Amino acid sequence: MVTGTIGGVKGGRGRAGVRDEHHHGHHEGRHRTRMTTYRIDDLAHAAGTTVRNVRNYQERGLLPPPRREGRVGIYDDTHLARIRMICRMQERGHTFATIAELLGAWQRGADLGDLLGLEKALTDPWDDERPERRTAAELLAAFGLPAADEAAATALERATALGLVRPDGDAYAVPSPRLLRVGAELVAAGVPLDAVLAVTARIREHCAAIAAEFVGLAVAHGHLGAPAGAAAYIDRLRPLAQQAVQGLMAEAMSGVVEAEVDRRIAGIARTREP
Repeated sequence: MVTGTIGGVKGGRGRAGVRDEHHHGHHEGRHRTRMTTYRIDDLAHAAGTTVRNVRNYQERGLLPPPRREGRVGIYDDTHLARIRMICRMQERGHTFATIAELLGAWQRGADLGDLLGLEKALTDPWDDERPERRTAAELLAAFGLPAADEAAATALERATALGLVRPDGDAYAVPSPRLLRVGAELVAAGVPLDAVLAVTARIREHCAAIAAEFVGLAVAHGHLGAPAGAAAYIDRLRPLAQQAVQGLMAEAMSGVVEAEVDRRIAGIARTREP
């Protein structure tokens, strides 16, 4: 069974109705560590999830079965720790299959701390930008679009498809507010929104290709065998990749702008020739 320290959780306090674990027999009681116990609804509440999710984790084999007292399932702090870890990994985009593989690796003797360190290195943001939440009206206003306009609905659909915004209840999550502001500034400068979205899609493809090149370097030369070593290498690669792209982008922009200015000057000169 998973120990109560997984994910940094060393125990929890239940709500009313949660009680200490019963000890059956004097000898057993002397050798067992007392811990908080939960019924399924109390466990879900303590973990910040739903009873349905807890049952789903059990059905998928991600959560050990509870101890039974009659027809009632009794959970403890090890179950709470496991659920919190599962939820954290889901928030970082892992599928149930990937979570099961990581848990299975730990149960086969791998160091779960190293595995989670690698997972953190792979999924942590590559800058300090924090996502924001905006209503549809706020998003459309940033681009000068009326909420009732048909073009507005189309623009939101395209932005969602590109991953620039994500539906979040009655509003939208904005993963990169910086990118949103760039788009709004381009529209304010007179660039049509359709063109902004189109160039965003193309730039994203180019960035994916650049990222693949750096990952290829890591795979070919990074000695990524052990999870701990792979995590350290990725952390080292992170600022280097950003600095390289920033430097090359500045150089490329300078060259392209100069070439365009030269082309326009040459065009003006030709029009003035007798």
